[in-house]
Amino acid sequence: MTDLDHRVGVRESNLVVRNLRLSKVKDENIEALIKEIDKMFGLDEVSFNRKEESIHLAYDAVNLNLAGIEEVIRKHGADIHDDWWTRTKEGYYKFVDQNVKDNSDHTPWSCHKTPPGSVKRKR
Repeated sequence: MTDLDHRVGVRESNLVVRNLRLSKVKDENIEALIKEIDKMFGLDEVSFNRKEESIHLAYDAVNLNLAGIEEVIRKHGADIHDDWWTRTKEGYYKFVDQNVKDNSDHTPWSCHKTPPGSVKRKR
């Protein structure tokens, strides 16, 4: 896939996929929740599995993060499920999101380049 296969604001190199279990989800709040998340800049796709009560997200970790999505989830009366596995995944997801964002700003360097202003010796 290329960057053109995704929504505006999503780069293939920064794309992450997340699955989180939710609690306090009702038919009244899930539609509004999904619609609001779907409008966020940097989101590629969102869906909700009613049987497992889990949300599936694909987004660009540079333009969007899990904390911003969680605010929308809580705003609509739902919450992230409070069990060991979901908390572990949530912590790992936040760590990776921050790592992707930090790496996008980093300028790679090489110890084999000559320093600026130096002259190569001719033999």
